[in-house]
Amino acid sequence: MTLQWTGPSCPQSSVAHTYKGGPRGKKDNEASNINDGSSPLNGFLIHFAEIITLLVLETNRYYRDYIDGLDDGPYPETDVTEAEMFVFLTLTVQMGHVVRDKLTDYWSTLDQVYTPFYGIVMNRDRYLHILRYLHFADNRNDPDRSDENFDRLWNIRDLCEILNNTFSIFYNPSENLAIDEVIVPFKGTVIFKQYIPQKRKRFGIKMFKLCDSTGYTYDMKVYLGKGRQRTAQHVTVTHAIVTELTRKLEGRGHKLYMDNFFSSPQLFDDLVKKQIYCCGTVRPNRKGMPLDLKPKTTRLKWGDIRSRTRADLTAILWREKRDVCMLTNIHKAPAGYNFCNDRGKAIKPQIVMDYNHHMRYLDKGDRMANSYSTRRRTFKWKKILFFHMFNLTILSSYILHSSCREKKISQRHFRFTLVRNMLAHAGAERRVQRPLGRPPKVENRVARLEVCGSKHWPIPSETQVSCRVSEARGVTKKCSGSAVSVKWDCAFRIPVLKITTQRHISNNITCDFLTKNCGIKLIYK
Repeated sequence: MTLQWTGPSCPQSSVAHTYKGGPRGKKDNEASNINDGSSPLNGFLIHFAEIITLLVLETNRYYRDYIDGLDDGPYPETDVTEAEMFVFLTLTVQMGHVVRDKLTDYWSTLDQVYTPFYGIVMNRDRYLHILRYLHFADNRNDPDRSDENFDRLWNIRDLCEILNNTFSIFYNPSENLAIDEVIVPFKGTVIFKQYIPQKRKRFGIKMFKLCDSTGYTYDMKVYLGKGRQRTAQHVTVTHAIVTELTRKLEGRGHKLYMDNFFSSPQLFDDLVKKQIYCCGTVRPNRKGMPLDLKPKTTRLKWGDIRSRTRADLTAILWREKRDVCMLTNIHKAPAGYNFCNDRGKAIKPQIVMDYNHHMRYLDKGDRMANSYSTRRRTFKWKKILFFHMFNLTILSSYILHSSCREKKISQRHFRFTLVRNMLAHAGAERRVQRPLGRPPKVENRVARLEVCGSKHWPIPSETQVSCRVSEARGVTKKCSGSAVSVKWDCAFRIPVLKITTQRHISNNITCDFLTKNCGIKLIYK
C-alpha cells in the first residue's frame, strides 16, 4: 500500500535515530600500530604499502615489454626497486610545496630556481624514467573491448579497490556524512571525460565521493559513462551509486546529506530500512514527490514555507531568492508558514542550515587534498587518477594520524615529516649504481689491457675503409678523422676487423676497436 502525502497538521510517525557507529577516528582493532607516538610514515604505509609493491612490479614489466618491442634501442635501464619508488613518491610529495613552471626546473642550476634537494635525492633522468613508465596493470591482461561488460577502468581497478578497502578498514567516520560529485581536471582523450559548464573545473573525470566531517574520503567511485552504469530496472543510476557507496554503513544509524542529483523519495525509503537517514535538496519532478509542491502550482512570497509529510518523510518548499525544495527523514516538519524577521528578511529553517553545514564536507576534503597537489600535467588519464588518489591517500593518512594525537599538527608539518620519514625508510638502497655509457656487444669477452699484457696498441695500416657512422646515416663522404678512415692492426699483427663507434662529434672522435682473435678492446682518440 502506497502512503499519501498529507499536510503538517496530521500526526507524523517518528523514527528513532540511534547512532551505533562509534566515535570518529581510527579503529583500534585494525590500526593498532597508529598511536600518539607513531610517525606519519606508519599512517601512510597502511594505505599504500601494497600499492608500492604493485607499482614496482608493473612499472618494470611495462618497461621490459617496451624494450623487447624495439628492434634497436638504447641500453636498457636497471629495474626500479622499492627504495627508488619510495624516493620517487617522496619527491612527488615535496614538489607539491614548491611550484615550478616545468618539471625539469626542479633540477635546474639557474640561480632563480636552484634547489639542490632534488638532485641530491634522485637523478633527474631516473625520476623522469620512472614517471614515464609508471604503470598499474599488466597489458597482457587487456580484456576484450567489444564485450558488453568490458571494464573501462581495468588499468587501475586494483589500485581503486585497494584504496577503497584501506580507507574504510582503518577509520571510523563521523555520524554525519555527505555524498557528492567532484571533477578531476583532465583535458586529454578518454571516453568518459565530462564537461560540466557550471563547475569551475569544467573538463575532467567525474568521481563520486562519500566524506565525513573532517574531509576524510570513506569511499569513492569513478563515473565511467551513462552506458556503463549497470543498475536494476526498478532503480535509477543515482540510486544505485548511493546504494553502492553506503554499503559499508548499513545498520549504524548514520545521517547522509546529498544534493538534488541523488535525492528521491524511493532512495530515502530504501536507505531508512538500512538505518541510514537522509536529508538533501530534491527536484520537484522526482517520482513520488507531492504534486502540490511544484513551483508552478505553488506561488510563495519571500520567506514562505510549505511542507508535506508521509510517514517519517518530510518534503518542504521554501522561498528565498528562489524556490528551494528539500526532502528529509531526519528533521520534523517545520512549524509555521513564514520564516522572516522583523525587517522582512528570510530566516533559514533548521533543515536548510543543517544541509548547508554538512554539505561542506566534500569541498573541505577536496580543498585540503589540493592544497599541496602532486598532480602532473599529462595526457594519460590513468596517471591523472593515480596522482589524485595519491593526494587523497596523504590526506587520509594525515586525518588518521591526527585522530589519535592530543596535540594537533598542520598538514604542512605532517607532509614535511612524511618526506623525511620516507627518505629514511628508503635508506642507502635508493641510490642504484648504473653503468655509464653504452657497453659493447661482446662485453663478456672484453678484458682489461693490463691483464692481457702490454704493447697491445693499434698501429696504422695501408688499407683505408669508410666511416661506419657515415655509412649508417647514408653519407658516402669519408670521415675526416684518420682514426676511422684507416684500417688498424694491433701490435701483434692481428687484423682489427670490427669497429664500434662510441662518439662521433666533428673532429673529436672516439672509437672502439676490437681485434678478431684475441678479443681485446682497443681505444684510440
